[in-house]
Amino acid sequence: MTQIHRTPGRRRRLLGAAATAALLVALLPGTASGQESEPDPRIGLGSGWLDAQSAISDLELLAHRDKPAGFVNPANPGDFGFVASDLAFGGDHAFQGNYNGFNVYDVSQPANPTLVSSVVCPGGQGDVSVHGNLLFMSVEETRGRLDCGTDPAAGTRFQGVRVFDVSDVTNPVQVAAVQTCRGSHTHTLVTDPDDSANVYVYVSGTAGVRPATTMAGCNNTPAAGTDPARWRIDVIKVPVAAPEQAAVVNNPRLFADPQTGAVDGLQNTPPTTTHPSGSPWGPSPVTDACHDITAYPAIGLAAGACEGNGILIDISDPANPVRIDEVSDPNFAYWHSATISNDGKKVVFTDEWGGGTGARCRDTDQPQWGANAIFDIVDRKLKFASYYKLPVPQTLQENCVAHNGSLIPVPGRDILVQAWYQGGISLMDFTDSAHPREIAYFDRGPISPTTNVLGGFWSAYWYNGEIYGSEIARGFDVLGLRPSEHLTAAEIAAAREVQMPQFNAQHQTKVSWAPSFAVARARFDQLARTCTTTIDKRHNGPLTVSGVTCLNGATVNGPVTVRPGASLLAFDSSISGPVSAANAAAVHLYESTVRGPVSITGTRGSTAIVASEIHGPAVLTGNRTGSVEPIIADSTVRGPLACTGNAPAPINLDAANRVSGPTSGQCASLD
Repeated sequence: MTQIHRTPGRRRRLLGAAATAALLVALLPGTASGQESEPDPRIGLGSGWLDAQSAISDLELLAHRDKPAGFVNPANPGDFGFVASDLAFGGDHAFQGNYNGFNVYDVSQPANPTLVSSVVCPGGQGDVSVHGNLLFMSVEETRGRLDCGTDPAAGTRFQGVRVFDVSDVTNPVQVAAVQTCRGSHTHTLVTDPDDSANVYVYVSGTAGVRPATTMAGCNNTPAAGTDPARWRIDVIKVPVAAPEQAAVVNNPRLFADPQTGAVDGLQNTPPTTTHPSGSPWGPSPVTDACHDITAYPAIGLAAGACEGNGILIDISDPANPVRIDEVSDPNFAYWHSATISNDGKKVVFTDEWGGGTGARCRDTDQPQWGANAIFDIVDRKLKFASYYKLPVPQTLQENCVAHNGSLIPVPGRDILVQAWYQGGISLMDFTDSAHPREIAYFDRGPISPTTNVLGGFWSAYWYNGEIYGSEIARGFDVLGLRPSEHLTAAEIAAAREVQMPQFNAQHQTKVSWAPSFAVARARFDQLARTCTTTIDKRHNGPLTVSGVTCLNGATVNGPVTVRPGASLLAFDSSISGPVSAANAAAVHLYESTVRGPVSITGTRGSTAIVASEIHGPAVLTGNRTGSVEPIIADSTVRGPLACTGNAPAPINLDAANRVSGPTSGQCASLD
């Protein structure tokens, strides 16, 4: 899918000088106050259905909308018949699934979402996905009816995937309904980069097998029997121009033993008699279906969370997916969902211990139970890296366990926003896969002070600049990011510049960032977190840079030499002498003055000269910075500017430089 980027206007700074300096200090290692941490404000929140207390950190609640009439039981907010489920997005609209149908919100103004239409169509879970003008919805309950009828005793039974035409969002129309033997608990859209005329739907059915009297060909025979309806997924092919022709085209045996051909080739019994907590397994980690599959067509891979196993799938031929690796974990009760990092080198699997209805974030629960498991993908194999669990306990009245989330597209980092049911929303930074950490959160108190009433966030996803949450019992929420020591204004701005025409969490698209001041500054901010030496006052004499040296409001009286592999970051600083860097990792000059020549050659990381002044010639030669263009923007060079052999070539972000000498080579047009 093509990514659409908002073109940034010409800006010299993202922050004022004072604010930037303060933020840089906050980013530097060793600047913590040393005070003892206060109790987590999520502990002890007051209860209530629509009036619970809440706690929030580095986020802002922009809007909340209660569930509309017809999609809630006021006498029982946790009624399974009206559970708000998953989210999908297209254009200015959010589509919120529900066990009783779906609702459409206009989110063109995220702080003021408006309900556009509601479609009553019972059948649960009601998970939704969007492709162009088509909406797909999962149906698994026996009450589902082909015509969306509300009387489970009347009409033709339906379990499978519905297809709606939502070209008129005020009046969605069902145009197809594909029956499957186990219904559709969840589904995954899979596109073929070489075939835009069709879209594929991977159906994950976890319900009991239907009797053949309701669908021919369904049978509940054992694995050794004839064509059992378990131990497989269903693949539906949908012609985009003729969705009414949608049909099942394959039933891949993703769990088969490659040596024997046995269809039940993965985990067939729990690893131990009881869960490590000592309680019975629930759900049971026995693999005869996938709960959820996340596809990443741009890299030809998918990650399947399949009850007793996590699997890696080759989807280069979307109609014929093939398992290429599998893992298990004695701590995992139920492999539930997966998210792949943007670079395709990591995957986060979730464990829905307790099935989503149990209190599984108690202070007695271990951090590897009901948690995320992070794996590195190395040579198309899964290698375990670490666990991450919500770092604050919840009460016995709150169903809580790892659930659905998505990436926030901050360049250079892996950040997941994730729902934890009544544990709220947590943002996890897993850039270092071995050491994930929480960087922001939002949480409400329990629905009931005495009883575990089903509720909390089913899903939390980033879409075009904001976070949207589907709250099972309470409705629809919109949250915004706030700058902090964990996430700077530039990083947030860079993420917001990524605009998608549509979004489905189980269909990941590769994100690329158009060059901008925000993206360049985000890289500076990230390097600033790694400073090994900081100078914020006068330094007399030559300065040799090793490690990551940060100049913050500094005055250097002497030449600066950056050693091979080292990095120099200068903000609001003055250097009286030449700056030379050969084979450095990175060189960034922001709002700084150099009274002497600047020579940067052979850099392998990133290079940026922004809103700075150089009294002398500036030369950039042979810098090989991968996909990151060297930047010389909105700066003054009192001498010649010469650039040769850089790959990629330097750019000025449409902010011309003022050069008093000749410009040549790759920099000939940057003034």
